[in-house]
Amino acid sequence: MKHEWRKKEKQYYLPKTKPEIANIEKFKFIQIKGSGNPNSEEFSEKVGALYSIAYAIKMMPKKGITPDGYFDYTVYPLEGIWGLDEEGEKKDVFDKNNLVYNIMIRQPDFVTKEVFDLAVDMTKKKKFNKYLDEIEFGNIYEGMCVQMMHRGSFDEEYKTFQLMKEFCHEKNLLIKDKNHREIYISDFRKISSEKLKTVLRYMVEAN
Repeated sequence: MKHEWRKKEKQYYLPKTKPEIANIEKFKFIQIKGSGNPNSEEFSEKVGALYSIAYAIKMMPKKGITPDGYFDYTVYPLEGIWGLDEEGEKKDVFDKNNLVYNIMIRQPDFVTKEVFDLAVDMTKKKKFNKYLDEIEFGNIYEGMCVQMMHRGSFDEEYKTFQLMKEFCHEKNLLIKDKNHREIYISDFRKISSEKLKTVLRYMVEAN
């Protein structure tokens, strides 16, 4: 049976539209770092590079390659850890050109470094993308987090973050990192901004 994250892992990807505490396990990711405006061509190409690797792994059995433990699954959504560079933190006005990011796509447990390397090689032979060599494979553990589903434009996220910060204050929780995670449940390349669904998440600890 096909593993569908929307059905099997709702606790990670489909929170309510109000803050909640979640314990996030250690997961495997393919990821690539960068900086600057996410509306840029560079960001778009990096997203494309991630998806090309993600689908190369998923489609391996159709190429006659079946990794140990392979099972059919829906490709996980794009995620990103976002922050500001030093110059951006000094400014009073938010500027997208000062953003720094690590964007990623989670991988199933059967994916190993060897499977990842093979997918990169396969993708290079199929389609050129200058960012393929910048993609890394590794584990990320978040632990206790506060998360919430944001509906609407990315430019309105600050309202949801404020609700999450108030929740943390009420629950006596400290936000561990000035950066935050976003999980793009909707494909922002295909639907209007008012219909977007984005999971927002802070790593936290007891105060």
